[in-house]
Amino acid sequence: MNHEFPFMKKISLLLFLLTSTIFFGQNSAETCEILNKINALIQAEHLRPKPVDDSLSVFVFDNLINELDPSRNIFFKSEYEEMAKKYRYNLDDLILKNDCSFLTDIKATYVNGLIRTKKILEKIQTIPIDYSKKDTIRFYKKSFAFYLKKEDMEKVWIKKLRYQILDDIAEMSENLDSLKTNFKSIEQASKKQILTNEICRFSTLIESNTKQEEKLYNFFCTYFDPHTAYFSDDSKTSFVASLSKEHLSLGMTVNLNEKNEIIIDEVDPNGPAYQTGQIKKGDQIISISNQKETLQVSCASLESISSMILSESNKHITLTLKRNSGKSFDVYIEKQMMKDEENSVFSFIIGKDSKIGYVKIPSFYADLDGNSRKGCADDVAREVIKLQRDDIKGLVIDLIDNGGGSMEEAIKLAGMFVDYGPLSIVIDSKKEKSVINDPFKGVIYRGPIVVLVNSNTASASEFFASIMQDYNRALLLGSNTLGKATMQTILPLDEEKNTDFLKITINKFYRITGKSHQYIGVKPDVALPEFYEDIYQKESDFPTAMKNDSIEPFLKYKTYVKRNLIDKIAKNSSERLSDNYFFNNIKKINLKIDQLVNTPKSETPLTLDAVFKQKKTLGALWTEINTFNDENNPLDVYNSSVNQFLLGAYPNDKTINQYQMDNLKTNPYLNEAVNIINEFNGGGK
Repeated sequence: MNHEFPFMKKISLLLFLLTSTIFFGQNSAETCEILNKINALIQAEHLRPKPVDDSLSVFVFDNLINELDPSRNIFFKSEYEEMAKKYRYNLDDLILKNDCSFLTDIKATYVNGLIRTKKILEKIQTIPIDYSKKDTIRFYKKSFAFYLKKEDMEKVWIKKLRYQILDDIAEMSENLDSLKTNFKSIEQASKKQILTNEICRFSTLIESNTKQEEKLYNFFCTYFDPHTAYFSDDSKTSFVASLSKEHLSLGMTVNLNEKNEIIIDEVDPNGPAYQTGQIKKGDQIISISNQKETLQVSCASLESISSMILSESNKHITLTLKRNSGKSFDVYIEKQMMKDEENSVFSFIIGKDSKIGYVKIPSFYADLDGNSRKGCADDVAREVIKLQRDDIKGLVIDLIDNGGGSMEEAIKLAGMFVDYGPLSIVIDSKKEKSVINDPFKGVIYRGPIVVLVNSNTASASEFFASIMQDYNRALLLGSNTLGKATMQTILPLDEEKNTDFLKITINKFYRITGKSHQYIGVKPDVALPEFYEDIYQKESDFPTAMKNDSIEPFLKYKTYVKRNLIDKIAKNSSERLSDNYFFNNIKKINLKIDQLVNTPKSETPLTLDAVFKQKKTLGALWTEINTFNDENNPLDVYNSSVNQFLLGAYPNDKTINQYQMDNLKTNPYLNEAVNIINEFNGGGK
């Protein structure tokens, strides 16, 4: 790896400052060209195009400025007001006139802000912080007005750092008296580490010359709806790869330890990281390199680290690791194509007597190259066939935390459970209606089905769940889904260049009833609470989300069972769960979470006592969540006969199989799903 000497850094920074205006100017024309191509494609193909006007200008400007300075401690109030006066209502006119020099101006102001902030931090490094001075800090959930003045800059940053240091110290021990006794030495070490990381972070932002263009393109796109987005060639490749169950992978997972260091969490014995023979669980990652750039983990953003690790374009990675605080060492890894076990369909059988099948669908992945049958629907079909060989009496399909994926796979899967008939109505940008029909004759399974859903059940998984509900083919159990009923496709901005792409919303889905779950989500037949349900982001939380509407129903279809049977069993389930210990306690804990997250915070004194108390309150809540157990009797969970045989042939799969099995044994949602299927089989009329 290349290491720059300090004097080289100074030279490179000087050169950057001298050439930045020229560089930005050169990019201005290209920026406008791409923005106008995006707009032309949106106006031609988007489901609900909007005019490029002042409303777009305000949306794009506000989001870009918030992205650059979310904590309001980089731009001066005067700088913000000047930029707002020039651009907040004028970006639309400038873009249409092919004048994107505004980005040059905003970026130059931003870089100047970063440089002076770094200087302030370097100064604070050399002076003591007065912890006896009375002061408070307040946290806001939403962005607040720009307030920073030149004369207050040092004071604002000392205040921010004072809190960070106190917060860091409060993490070190459960014994407040011990922290107070050793405060001086602990504070020095904490201050040094925090300031080193902050300065490093600002240096990275200054020297990397990170493109803000992509952020600008995406804010322009999301003005039209939350799911329209700009893709570079790299980001498009990574997005498409994420829809597959096989990815280029290092074969390892990372996590944060108690010191907030990024460490190797797990190493897959089938993966390239393991094959190096040098990487072990618990190793600390110091830096990551893709041979073009090196990221120092202590000061790089988590976004950039994740991108380096996960991006399909970064096939060759060098990790600098440290083991047990020893000497650091470099490991070169070449990514390999690996099956993503956590993103793959799997199945089990529940109960020795009742024998109820369980299938988990983490996402609607697909083989987009069309070279093999690796899609989610075919995988589900295989698991269901395996389960039926053991004579299951019902089926639970788990869509909890399934964020969607391929609509084609969702259509195929719905067709496997619905005998014949329409599945959905689609409206396109021309406002023309078309009907999606069941692509298959017959079904792969005829018994009772329960579908598990939650707030993170989205898009393709909501589509599938709504079809199962409308046909009375399954009872839906869980919490209200996200609320996305639109479909996107990826189109090139320029057929010849093929380097820039647009993921664009082209269709909206309506249920066979004429209703839509867009914005409002799919409502389950039996509603159950889940942790964090009041703070999960839903479709309705996006300011540019398309609103809910409905169309006149015109389709004929035959339901699987009478609706009154579903309603009766749902009512019995709700009554059974009305005094359930687990779910009632989730409601109580959610109230505490809601109070912590959504209630406006009072000012916190900048003292160790106050920060320690705050930390203890938060810690107690997370402990309550993480140690919360269900009182239900553990379920009897085991592999189907076929999968048991396959485990014998592929012993490396046993670890993840056992992990999946153990997680299900005390799953209260699954427990109730079993009760519901048993009631179905009890012959309720």
